[in-house]
Amino acid sequence: MSDALLTASKPELLDKDGDRTLRGVLYDYFAFGRSLEAARETFASFVGLSPTQYLILIAIKNSTAEKPMGVNQVAERLYLSGAFVTNEINKLVSDGLLEKRPHPGDGRRVQLALTQHGMSLLIRLAALQRPVNDALFGMLTREEFKMLGQLLSRLASNADSALKLAIHVQATLKSQEDQRASTASPSDSRKKRRATRLSGR
Repeated sequence: MSDALLTASKPELLDKDGDRTLRGVLYDYFAFGRSLEAARETFASFVGLSPTQYLILIAIKNSTAEKPMGVNQVAERLYLSGAFVTNEINKLVSDGLLEKRPHPGDGRRVQLALTQHGMSLLIRLAALQRPVNDALFGMLTREEFKMLGQLLSRLASNADSALKLAIHVQATLKSQEDQRASTASPSDSRKKRRATRLSGR
């Protein structure tokens, strides 16, 4: 395969077939990601929540007394903006699913906790989640599952930087293309004017 067609350059991502293995990994990942997204939407709609609200409740359910969750911690865990998470949390508080409590170690902060109504909602939801998650991940051994968690954590933590790089590189390439086009255009214009004069003879 021509190097100009490769979609990666790091040797770790390439083999004798070029980037074919990488593409296969991405196709499988996209397929599994679509299934996860569909499962998340199914879970959320089952209890009348948006997918993001569902994730927020689950994240707060898994917080501990040693590490209570406030808005910033939820946003960080879900890789979402603080402003967006704040709006969703306020809706959940208004709906009686979450409550804000004083932080035990910092009076300027609050910690989030499920209300009894929120807990009942998640208990109802767990009956649907258990068989679906067993089907999604049940073919993995315990060691494979732990390794998957470690790998996904590393990939997720780097994804934002990769997206920022994509925006930067896209702008650079577009600028280079525009420069080449503007450099070539005077010559093209002269050719067009000459062709017009000849056609008028």
